[in-house]
Amino acid sequence: MRIDFPDLRKLDETTVRASVGVVQRLSDADLDRPTPCAQWRLGDLLAHMTVQHLGFAAAAAGHGADPGLWRPRPSPEDPAGAVLLPAPGPPDGAENPGPFGAYARAAGKVLAAFAPDDVLDREFALPEVGTAHTVPGRMAIGFHFVDYVVHGWDVARSVGVAWQLPDEVLRAALPIAEAVPDDGTRLAEGAAFGPRHPEPDDDDLLGRILALLGRAPDWTPA
Repeated sequence: MRIDFPDLRKLDETTVRASVGVVQRLSDADLDRPTPCAQWRLGDLLAHMTVQHLGFAAAAAGHGADPGLWRPRPSPEDPAGAVLLPAPGPPDGAENPGPFGAYARAAGKVLAAFAPDDVLDREFALPEVGTAHTVPGRMAIGFHFVDYVVHGWDVARSVGVAWQLPDEVLRAALPIAEAVPDDGTRLAEGAAFGPRHPEPDDDDLLGRILALLGRAPDWTPA
């Protein structure tokens, strides 16, 4: 990606905490709802989002190369994914865990992992991006940031609640979304984003980001 990544940690934190706020409003009955990610029900999406937080936290500590760290671990007792099991006690750095405490705790872990002063200059291993090389921390955090701008909307839209982010968050996410290549890799199995959709009006920053990253901004759960 040909883009200079600034320090996005504060904006990433704003976005992650907004996603925790949406997840706290869910119940077990919501887990089978459809999402804008056509291959995933809401339980699948939450499992993915939870384990991605944990994977990025591991990568920040220099342990991200193991692909197993990035895969949800379902079990017969928890068909939505073991990472979704509610757990007592406050999460690390995230308040009011609600019914999906594991998600809030994972969010707290990644925010804490991104906090050290030198994290922007560390090398992150991100197996889902590529196994042949690492990426600078500031770029990895940019990937995490834009992913949760979109996935937070996915969750909110799935259950019909508002996904509200400050304009400064959306203005920072837009150039990253514009820089993501729109090529054949988006059609590969497991691709992070689908092919682009037509962009809405220029004033709709979130809609433009969603369209650039393969979402239909007007999607609703039929």
